[in-house]
Amino acid sequence: MQGGFKNVLVCVAGATPQVITETIYALATKTAPVFINELYIITTAYGRDVIKKRLLDDGILLNLLKEYNLPHIEFTEDNIVVIKDINGKCLDDIKNDKENESTGDIITDFVRKMCERSDIALHCSIAGGRKTMSFYLGAALQLFGRPQDRLYHVLVSPEFENNPDFFYPPKRPVKIRCRLPEGEKLISTSRAEIHLADLPFLRLKDNVFLEKTSFRELIKEAQKDVNLSVSHLPLTVDLHERKLIIGNHEINLQPMKLAIYTLFAYKKRYHCLRKERPICADCDACYISVNKLKGKGTLSAVKKINESIYGKNSSRMLDGRWGKYEKQGFIKIDTIRQYIRKINAVIEEQIEHPELYVIKSKGGYGSKRYGIRADKNRIFIKLL
Repeated sequence: MQGGFKNVLVCVAGATPQVITETIYALATKTAPVFINELYIITTAYGRDVIKKRLLDDGILLNLLKEYNLPHIEFTEDNIVVIKDINGKCLDDIKNDKENESTGDIITDFVRKMCERSDIALHCSIAGGRKTMSFYLGAALQLFGRPQDRLYHVLVSPEFENNPDFFYPPKRPVKIRCRLPEGEKLISTSRAEIHLADLPFLRLKDNVFLEKTSFRELIKEAQKDVNLSVSHLPLTVDLHERKLIIGNHEINLQPMKLAIYTLFAYKKRYHCLRKERPICADCDACYISVNKLKGKGTLSAVKKINESIYGKNSSRMLDGRWGKYEKQGFIKIDTIRQYIRKINAVIEEQIEHPELYVIKSKGGYGSKRYGIRADKNRIFIKLL
């Protein structure tokens, strides 16, 4: 373990298992070495057979570990993930769109589950396999990767790349037959160079909420959240100045309207019911039901906000309206709806794209709930 994490290497590969040992070698010999504890390989049925024979049966992986005195790596045939079609049939190759989609789903699901393991750091190599397999592995890590996870590509000297006799530079160089443009030639492994490219990637895990299962659906889901984040202006409720600030737009509201708006903004910002979601997106769990809006809690909250604006003993708080509300024990829902319509009209008049900031309703008659779509992380409330 390094840095408190077990290092887990995930490789995509085809019929060239060399990329796996080359990656292990490159990680172990770089300036800040990484020693792999577990190995998983995502490949085709044909690739599985080749990898099993060369790395396990022929002992090439074990030879690498012994020769360079590397720690034991947990790796058996069970650690080989075979690509299957939608019917569960193992694929020898990836030949069409449906098989490509199935490949994406399998790789994405595997990475997602691995990223649920808090005790590991993932080291993902995209050096082998079909190009689409490399793409899916990199994209899956963008969706689910954490700060400790890494993405790599391995670059090998051209004369040794994909050479069936070359798996890593042995400590005692040997000459092996290499294919060159001018023909085959015996070349010493002392000339082999392996470079590890540590690839930067966007980590979206904490900025999007992903519930879907297929790769295509996950991408759509992530894109929707990214679009929302980019277009989302911050929303500030400033009770001292009696106004809303949306981006650079200042919107003055009468105290009663401001108090009602604050009720929804405060609920969204501080009383999230889905705390596992890093962003709100289309979540409406915190929307307030009609029954609660016309209850004593709303009256108490709105009155408290008004008192903080005017002062408890202000003449505005002693007029007949508040006496009427307190005698009823609530503010009538029709009255609240009137205020909501007026608040929304002011926002719509001054903001070009107001849909995130107006008070929306969801549900049918008798089950309506009200709230604002603005993301909880972009709401700021300045109290007096």
